[in-house]
Amino acid sequence: MSLYDIPLRTLSGEAASLADYKGKALLIVNVASKCGLTPQYSGLERLHERYAARGFSVLGFPSNQFAAQEPGTAEEIQTFCSTTYGVTFPLFEKTDVNGDDRHPLYEQLTRKADAEGQAGDVTWNFEKFVVSPDGVVTARIRPGVDPESDEVIAAIEAVLPA
Repeated sequence: MSLYDIPLRTLSGEAASLADYKGKALLIVNVASKCGLTPQYSGLERLHERYAARGFSVLGFPSNQFAAQEPGTAEEIQTFCSTTYGVTFPLFEKTDVNGDDRHPLYEQLTRKADAEGQAGDVTWNFEKFVVSPDGVVTARIRPGVDPESDEVIAAIEAVLPA
């Protein structure tokens, strides 16, 4: 099954899939509103704005799996993200990224190893996965790496559509 075949739901509950983004470079991130890394929303939004015209999108997947740092309802998450950080990139329903109920999207994403060769479970909120326009996971970047770091920008620029 390709990443594009996996059924998703938007934060507002509408059916969706990554097929809606086929042909775009993506940065998929598990996000949380009550985390020490939550200010990364600002950098993610700036990346989204900076590269949108070049066929790029950030996609946020709220997860409450790390110290219950995303406790809100869909409406609370949407309000927090838009009013606090001006988020305009797409957000999806709360998602399990690890464990027995891991979402099929994260089953595939977590097969990708990071720069140190480590694959497997997501380690914390704001882990980042770069997906090429043809649906290949090309990079995995750990949570503590700033979204606007040289590492993230290089990974995105390497897969932007021509």
